[in-house]
Amino acid sequence: MSENLAVFNLNCTACPRLSRFLKETRQKYTAYHARPVPAFGVKKPKLLIVGLAPGMHGANATGRPFTGDHAGIILYEMLYKHGFSNKPVSTNLDDGLKLKHCRITNAVKCLPPENKPIGDEINTCNRYLVEELKTLDKKAIILCLGQISHKAVIKALALKQTDYPFQHGKAHILADGRTITDSYHCSRYNTNTRRLTEAMFNTVFVQIKSQLKI
Repeated sequence: MSENLAVFNLNCTACPRLSRFLKETRQKYTAYHARPVPAFGVKKPKLLIVGLAPGMHGANATGRPFTGDHAGIILYEMLYKHGFSNKPVSTNLDDGLKLKHCRITNAVKCLPPENKPIGDEINTCNRYLVEELKTLDKKAIILCLGQISHKAVIKALALKQTDYPFQHGKAHILADGRTITDSYHCSRYNTNTRRLTEAMFNTVFVQIKSQLKI
């Protein structure tokens, strides 16, 4: 089945800096995916997880969000623990991992230099997030990992940023019935510095699971 180009385009070159960087990365790491990374999971999720962008040796290498990198370790462990996947580990596209009631995407679909997308790139890629959010059930939860992802979701939903400030553990209930839940990103930096602990992340998922009642 071909991808819906409104939701995702494997050949997107809308951001010149990212396109150049991906081309350089493909030349250096010939076995890597090194292209825009599609979302992963069920088509009609009750939980949509929005990360920041693919990591160099994780999603950029494997072609699947949070797969093969440090941030994915705790994320996929939590998904398995709370019944959103069939396995606690995500290593590659052929590992047999399947998500339940859940889909994972990124605010920016391409690997950015130094893992830092710039504002224009976040805004340009937002059109894909707009279309992804349209597929959600009206009672779905959108889990934003980090402030940039949170702001990207708010923009994609055409809401006012000042009305929905980012706050770890906060659940913003929207007028249409959907919920935006915030968490610090499960990056190596945040987990190593204990800005985000396993217990804190677990609490976020307990809250989500309770609200979804699945």
